[in-house]
Amino acid sequence: MEPAKVERRDHAAAAAETVALVLAEDSPLPDTPEDVEQLATRLRGHISRLGVSLPIDEPVLVRARQLGSAPLPDGFMPSRVHLVRLAEATQELADAVERLTPADRHAGQPAKERRVRPSRNTVRVLVFAIALITLVIAASLPRT
Repeated sequence: MEPAKVERRDHAAAAAETVALVLAEDSPLPDTPEDVEQLATRLRGHISRLGVSLPIDEPVLVRARQLGSAPLPDGFMPSRVHLVRLAEATQELADAVERLTPADRHAGQPAKERRVRPSRNTVRVLVFAIALITLVIAASLPRT
């Protein structure tokens, strides 16, 4: 399995676990404001990690980033409602990343991260060519 695909799947799986803490039917609402803040921070982190796989102008990513950048509202119910919306946006983002085709995989990443590794045979040919050139140069030098 490709490393990028495994990494995407791991981020999506981690995001799904955090989302389940908020949206699962059997999970209780967080008791304290610190719990809400911790879950919101985790969801924001998932948005950041998953977002690099998508184009910047992807509507799902734009919505998730807007919700993630908004501060948590004060009050018990408003903060929990915001947390649920943030979890839903994270779930939508994880679903969008999972649907990516291999051609779309690096669409949102900078060019330096899309570097292609040469195949093993290419490296072997290159090393052989350098060794051959070195041998020819060494053989053409005058002997003293």
